[in-house]
Amino acid sequence: MGRAKGRAVQGTLWKETTPHTQRWESVYPQLRKVQEKARASKEEQFTSLAHHLTVSMLKSAYSHLELKAAPGIDGVTKKDYGQNLKDNLQDLHGRLKSMKYRATPVKRVWIEKPGGQERPLGLPIIEDKIVQWSVAEILNCIYEEDFFGFSYGFRPGRNQHQALRALQTVLQKGKVNWVLDADLSKFFDTIDHKELMAVMQHRVKDRNILRLIGKWLAAGIVEPDGCRVQKKVGTPQGGVISPLLANVFLHYVLDQFVHEWRHSKARGEVYIVRYADDFVICSELEEDAQTLLTDLVVRFDAYKLKLNQEKTRLIRFGNGGSGGPKSGTFDFLGFTHIAGKDRKGRYLVQRKTSRKRLCRSVNAIKQWCSKYRHKPLKWQWGKLYTKLVGHYEYYGVRGNYKAISRYRGSFQNSVSFF
Repeated sequence: MGRAKGRAVQGTLWKETTPHTQRWESVYPQLRKVQEKARASKEEQFTSLAHHLTVSMLKSAYSHLELKAAPGIDGVTKKDYGQNLKDNLQDLHGRLKSMKYRATPVKRVWIEKPGGQERPLGLPIIEDKIVQWSVAEILNCIYEEDFFGFSYGFRPGRNQHQALRALQTVLQKGKVNWVLDADLSKFFDTIDHKELMAVMQHRVKDRNILRLIGKWLAAGIVEPDGCRVQKKVGTPQGGVISPLLANVFLHYVLDQFVHEWRHSKARGEVYIVRYADDFVICSELEEDAQTLLTDLVVRFDAYKLKLNQEKTRLIRFGNGGSGGPKSGTFDFLGFTHIAGKDRKGRYLVQRKTSRKRLCRSVNAIKQWCSKYRHKPLKWQWGKLYTKLVGHYEYYGVRGNYKAISRYRGSFQNSVSFF
């Protein structure tokens, strides 16, 4: 999906002075001119992009697909498609050029979540994945120049840890007294297709690219019982192009709005950190936070999105002082953020694994051990070791020792050889 090069400003603090992320650049020389134009002018509209969908790019897209990924409704795996790869890609390229390419409905599967709930996941066919990956590579050349530094979700060279570090920098060093912990209700399932296509056309005017996106959105979903469902809202979670489309939509609906609002209407400092549809807004003044929340409700309503009123809350957070309300806590990307103090009594933003995530992880280990206890101990040890290391790598941050120790304790209670 390209490579990172150089250093770019972090983009979370008001003055945007903390560099820690790298600027992404495409590995394809023919796309660098597109990126240069997008970088040179934020008003540039691109009318000719589809010719970049070459056989070589389609082949590169194929190589990036996961070998063991579940197939779509046609049952064709990556290995099956690769048995006659050259001819298959030539045929696919020919259909793209002659506009005979047709998007196939996405196969829907339901993944069990803790608490007995299920999460829908979409499985496109191999050909749709190949074309979507290629289109995403082209569009990234444009939108990576538009996206703000405080956006971290599903972007090349960015991850959750960078978003968490950015948020801690804001809370620790910024002028923060209030935090707006917001939650969008079923964002991926409620994106309006008409509004999304209108947003895309701010930068992309190539009818062939827009036609492809429209086909993927209109292809519909095939439920496990074989019933085909077509909707005018939502992007299937699991589609290669879905995260980029969601980021583009939120860039115009949320990021640009907050960025302009804090420069034109805010009386104090205002900061934002966003990872996909999860975002936190920090402010110096309560008045700014309350006014911005009111304006966001109106903004989201105009684009047919809704804030989850039960999960969205404005809390006091910060170093505090005499008199005011006590500082609260909030969760972001699996961590509970707490306004605490270090051993010397100085203000310190502390992070620990959120109670919900920790309970979920512990229960998942217990269920896994119960399910696979008949397997050889050496095999179990290898799998559990991988799970333990993965948990440590994500949640192993300063001040979170007790939580990760509890997680390791769940291993000791579940298997005898630990």
